[in-house]
Amino acid sequence: MNRFEFSGKLKIIFIVGMAVGVLSLLLTYFVGDDELHSRFWSNFLHNSTFFTGLSLMALFFLAASITAWAGWYVIFKRLWESFTIFLIVGLVLMTILGIGNYLNWHHLYHWTNEADVMNDTILSGKASFLNKEWYLIGGLVIMGIWLFFRQKIRNLSLKEEQNEQLDYKDHRRLRFYAAAFLPIMGFSSAAMIWLWLMSLDAHWYSTLYAWYASASWFVAVTALLIITLIYLKKVGYFQQVTNQHIHDLGKFLFAFSIFWTYLWFSQFMLIWYANIGEETTYFLTRKDDYPVLFFGNVVINFVVPFLALMINNSKKHHTWLVVISAIVFLGHWMDFFLMVKPGVLHTTHDYLSHGGHHIEGSAEHIPMGFSMPGFLEIGTLIGFLSLFMFLVFTSLSKANLVSENDPYLEESLHHHV
Repeated sequence: MNRFEFSGKLKIIFIVGMAVGVLSLLLTYFVGDDELHSRFWSNFLHNSTFFTGLSLMALFFLAASITAWAGWYVIFKRLWESFTIFLIVGLVLMTILGIGNYLNWHHLYHWTNEADVMNDTILSGKASFLNKEWYLIGGLVIMGIWLFFRQKIRNLSLKEEQNEQLDYKDHRRLRFYAAAFLPIMGFSSAAMIWLWLMSLDAHWYSTLYAWYASASWFVAVTALLIITLIYLKKVGYFQQVTNQHIHDLGKFLFAFSIFWTYLWFSQFMLIWYANIGEETTYFLTRKDDYPVLFFGNVVINFVVPFLALMINNSKKHHTWLVVISAIVFLGHWMDFFLMVKPGVLHTTHDYLSHGGHHIEGSAEHIPMGFSMPGFLEIGTLIGFLSLFMFLVFTSLSKANLVSENDPYLEESLHHHV
């Protein structure tokens, strides 16, 4: 079968999942939250950035593979293309957060409080970048550029399939846009990561942070794609995808889990060794107040995939690979939880204490939804994941699963390692 049919049963599953997500967000907003609804907004930010990043990394993989003249992935490149569609939703979600900075819908970022910026040397020094205009307008421009390249790459890929002359003119144009996207994405994604995530701890910075967050995104999207591809193969699609292709995806999961760990260790070790107070506070807070998440992060995202996928044949065993991919995917979602929650909690406590409001929780008692993901956080994850996969499968159903006019199709069909 070269055409995916998005069945009613599968749609119902995802619609129910999205309903669970909406209900979880509503309960988070109206039940058991503080005056600033910081749990709701931190969950919104956490999942919006996480799933938008997955989509961006899928586009990065496509662009890098096209530029490198890679052929092995072509047999299932439509799945990679479909994973990029969430960028459209991501633009809407991050625009909501940007508008929220202006209208005081949330207080996620310390630097949005103009009075604090004026009285804070560090924040005032960063004000030319950490400001509401950059967040909203800069975000719209940068994400608009990402979407432009996403649409170009997707449309040229579809046009290539309809070209009966086989002159590869569309593929050459595709390579041009893919190559142009890579440096633009490299610089612009770092700016967005600094704004969306690193600025939650506005007094702190790390030159490795953007690399670290990008690596976490890439491992997570690889894990989710492995699960999706094996599922589709099991129900009768992508029958030309062999264990050789699955094995290579397993190697990507294995290798980039190690790369993520390298970045985790490098960032931690350099800051620990320098022992500069304004730098160490980021890790000190997470190690002391979130020890289970801090150390569990390394166990789930490094030790598990390293030991589980070290043996060559383990990367070809479908059930085993799906289980490990699911664990790693959840592990990197938890990684982003740990990036977001402590900074938001600190900003919330600071804002509420200055305003004379009642504070739910303290350093000794971290409130639910910040110390560990609760049922509402898991429900929100289910909702976002269901929306993500609904869009992926909708996109997948709109074109042939295999691009028969791709010049590297034969290489992919006979891929062997």
